[in-house]
Amino acid sequence: MPREYLEGTPRQEQRAFSPAVITTGGKQVWLAGVGRTVDAEGNELHGDFDAQVHASFRAVREVLERAGGKLADIVTMTVFILDVRHGDRFTAIRKEYFSENAPASALITVAGFARPEMMVEIQAVAVVGDE
Repeated sequence: MPREYLEGTPRQEQRAFSPAVITTGGKQVWLAGVGRTVDAEGNELHGDFDAQVHASFRAVREVLERAGGKLADIVTMTVFILDVRHGDRFTAIRKEYFSENAPASALITVAGFARPEMMVEIQAVAVVGDE
């Protein structure tokens, strides 16, 4: 799928996001917010920010695969975190999933989620294929 990642500032590159992603063609996939407090084996992840982020990214990947895409197809994401002190940690984890050509992104601290045990929620838009 044709796309162009605008070059970011050193700070944007350090934080693993692009200032803009330009696409042509393809199918747009709008993902609902994804937050996980239980892993694939049913273990509770309450209070474990890293585990919730990884479980959420795995869930996003699964939804995209069902839609015919992959994580690399994400062009923008909005991430909501409960504690501003987790911002740098989220960035470090995001780099594990997007080592290059990171999507455009916003990181927002919120007062709470619908489920009190949630610490993070990821919402994304992907462009899949070249239709």
